[in-house]
Amino acid sequence: MPRKRRLDFPRIAQHIIQRGNDRKPCFFGADDCRHYLGVLREMSLRHDCAIHAYVLMTNHVHLLATPQSAGAVGRMMQGVGRNYVRHVNDRLGRTGTLWEGRYKASLVDSDRYALACIRYIELNPVRAAMVAEPVDYPWSSCAAHALGHSDALLCAHPCLETLGTDGAGRQAAYRRLLALPLSVELLTQIRAHAQRQRAFGSPQFQQDLADQLGRPAGLGRPGRPRREALSPEKVL
Repeated sequence: MPRKRRLDFPRIAQHIIQRGNDRKPCFFGADDCRHYLGVLREMSLRHDCAIHAYVLMTNHVHLLATPQSAGAVGRMMQGVGRNYVRHVNDRLGRTGTLWEGRYKASLVDSDRYALACIRYIELNPVRAAMVAEPVDYPWSSCAAHALGHSDALLCAHPCLETLGTDGAGRQAAYRRLLALPLSVELLTQIRAHAQRQRAFGSPQFQQDLADQLGRPAGLGRPGRPRREALSPEKVL
């Protein structure tokens, strides 16, 4: 049976997940993390994909990225994967792949949906009990968004502009957001859309994509998020 094509549109953000083979580790130390991020920056520039958020966990990676052309995310991830696997294999004297098949990607609507996805990504180490505060995790974009630390890999997503009129104000607002746990409903929605590689966003966003694709883009009525699930007061 042919593999279902991913939803892939230029200038629409994608929540990308790549897991280690059999859920085993794919990062074995700080040098590996630094190498991965360096290659990711190189490939994101080469293939014109803006990286908005990231976290490197022990056995998987989350990214939020916007490509400027269809297929660019695939080319970027292929380049990163090949380089990084070669790096680890050469360093550890091993062979074979690190990754569990193809990466998964979910299209993400703008504004509050993208903001929820960034929070989801950067709160991963807290949910995994690796750190108490997300800014303390060294292998994520959180310190850049919450504290203003320089990160050459990142290109700010426009949704962050809604948090304030200047950098300090946006960082303070984002820190307040991070202090609020994501609801179980929102966690479930983000995970379900990522796992099934469907479009995470408003019903209108999903319908617009479906009209272009000629097939459904969302989860369908049973999994569609209720309007109040992402109302501004619940996200902010």
